[in-house]
Order: sequence, then C-alpha cells, then structure tokens
Amino acid sequence: MRAGAAASSARPPLGSSSTPPHPRESEMALVACPRYNISHPRAFASAPGSRGLLRASRSAASRPRGRLRRAMAANGGGHSTATGAGASDAPPSLLVFSGGTAFNGVVEELKKVTTRVAHVLPVSDDGGSTAEIVRVLGGPAVGDIRSRCLRLSDESTSEALSVRKLLGHRLPIDPSEAKLEWYQIVEGDHSLWDGVSRPYRETIRAFLVYFHNEILRRSAEMFCFTNGSIGNFFFAGARIFFQSLDAAIFLFSRVSQIPAESLVLPVISTNDRLTLGCELWDGTIIRGQNEISHPSNGRREVVNKDCNSCTALPSRIKRVFYMSSEGSSLLHEVFPEANHTVLEQLSKVDCIVYAMGSLFTSVCPSLVLRGIGETIASRSIPKVTMLRNQIRYYF
Repeated sequence: MRAGAAASSARPPLGSSSTPPHPRESEMALVACPRYNISHPRAFASAPGSRGLLRASRSAASRPRGRLRRAMAANGGGHSTATGAGASDAPPSLLVFSGGTAFNGVVEELKKVTTRVAHVLPVSDDGGSTAEIVRVLGGPAVGDIRSRCLRLSDESTSEALSVRKLLGHRLPIDPSEAKLEWYQIVEGDHSLWDGVSRPYRETIRAFLVYFHNEILRRSAEMFCFTNGSIGNFFFAGARIFFQSLDAAIFLFSRVSQIPAESLVLPVISTNDRLTLGCELWDGTIIRGQNEISHPSNGRREVVNKDCNSCTALPSRIKRVFYMSSEGSSLLHEVFPEANHTVLEQLSKVDCIVYAMGSLFTSVCPSLVLRGIGETIASRSIPKVTMLRNQIRYYF
C-alpha cells in the first residue's frame, strides 16, 4: 500500500544488538532511517556550535520565547524569513511532532508566543470513537487532528466559542442516550446550536447529515454512537465528501477559524486506513496503536488514557512500523510515504520539537517514515524534546 500524494498547502510556508537497550537510551536515540531502522542519533543530536540538546518541561511552556531565541542565536539565528530592522522581533517558526492529547495543554500557551507552528500528527489512532468511524467507514483516523484543530480554534467571539463547544462535544456513554442526542444534533434541535449563526450552522450540519447518510448506507454495520465526538463525525463527513484528508482539514480549519500561519498536517496524507504495529524484543507482534499504548486484549471498550491503569506489555518495544489493513505479521509490513508538505516544512522551520506524550504511538509513527529522519538530521537548528512529569512503561 502506498499513501496518496500530499496536496500542496494553500497557505504560506513557515519560515542491532541482541541485548535490549535501556529504555531511556532508546527514547533519546530513536529516530527514522530507511526501512524503519530506528537507530540514527543525529536527529536528536545538538546542532554544531549549539549548547546541546534542549529539554523543556511541561511547566516551561508559558515562557518559551526567550529560550527559543537564545537557542536560535547560538545556531546562527535559524531560518526566519523576516528581514530588516524588525527581523529579531519575528516570532520563531516551529514544527512539532506530537499526538492528540498530551501536547494540547501546551498549545494554549504556545499560541500566546507564536502561531507560526506546523503541527504534525499521526493518522493511525484506532481507539475511542475514531475506532468506530474507521471500522464502519474506513479511512485514516482523524481524532488527533480534530483535537489539535479545536485547541487552535478561535475563542475571541461568542459564536467562535459556540462552534468550539459544538465540535468538541462528546455523546453520552450509554448507547441509547448517545443515539438520541445524536439525532437531536443532526436534526438541528439540540441546544448546542444556540449561538451558532445560520451560515456556520448550515455548513456544519450539512456534513453531519452527510456523515449520517454514509452510516445508513452501510446497513450491514451497526454504528455505535457511544462517547462519539461531534468533531470527529464532522471531520469524517467532510473527508468522505471531498475524498481528501487535506480538504477536510482545510474546511475544519476555516470553520474553527485557525490562524492562517498555523498548519495542522497529517504525517501521511491519505484517504486509506492505516494500521500501526510494533515488534517486541521477545518477537511478539502487536497490531493496532491502541493495543500498543492501552492493551485491551481484544475487548471493545472506552479507552482510559490514564497510563497508571494500563496493562504492561510482555516485553520491551523493539520498533514500530505500519501494517496492511488485513495482515498481522511482519510479512504484512508496508511503507507509506511521508506527507510532502511535512518534509517541506522540516526544511524551513527554525526549531523542531518532539512533544511529550506516548513516544512509541504519538512521536514514532511520524519519525519512522522515509525521509523524515534524514531531513531532521540535515538541519543545524535547535531540536527540543519535551518531557512529561509522568512515566509510561512499555516493558
């Protein structure tokens, strides 16, 4: 399987040893090389002449401006596109590798410093309401992208807040209550529509109706609305209608009024389903992102993302890779292409950030793609890894 070619962005660009390695060593050295040989250290190495690898804690999110500028000054000023007397005052341009949950809290603070950020997100999440959409309708997972778009959305007016509340709403856990509320929303009778003007109301509702019709067309599958995200449903309807993930992101970005210089990029631009797999050091192959980060032993249930409640894997993770939608062994490994826009942004930004979160299921799905690690290693710019105040065990 090959991923579909990425559509060009309409917005302006931003300036093996048999002994398992220690988990912390693996986390600091892990990066992409051809055919997923994740052993290239240079992507995390400090740039020539810099002060070394920068590590930022989550609590430092509210004061990154000075640190980033000092780091870029130590590396020759980065690659900012600003010129003239005001060049030194231009906000830094960043590219962030992250998942859809842990980094969201930082996004709110980062918006106060710079909006020149390219957010690169995986499209292989198969948990929560995303899993139900993928099961019935197929296609890439949109949950992480939807979550980031909402965090970047406008909050300056009462209508913007109403749109954000609507698209961020989740249906009840009880199946019958969830289905009843969904019908109220899609028919336009729910109180969530209060405060949404007619143009926005008709646009959003049109894609919710389209999503609902697509579900009804698949009579052999019974869709479960439990804990469903209205934003995910809107996103899925737009993607199917346009037959383009990039077009769906563009529409969602405009509806939620994301700043034009902020990019939300799927690391793989595709209209196909993607499955993440991993190989453990004991030879076990695990299929599915959710089974890697929150093992359920095949049970279908709402995911609790509190890592303390997760079942430990039987062995350490050796590597992660992509699998075909049908296979479950190493013979079914596939090599999708990285989004060309991501590679383009990597070659231009002032700083690359590896966000906190699930290393193997949030960051590595981006780094294992061909061309990502090589492009990162070729850039002599600050590369920041953000550490969480919580330890997640994969062994």
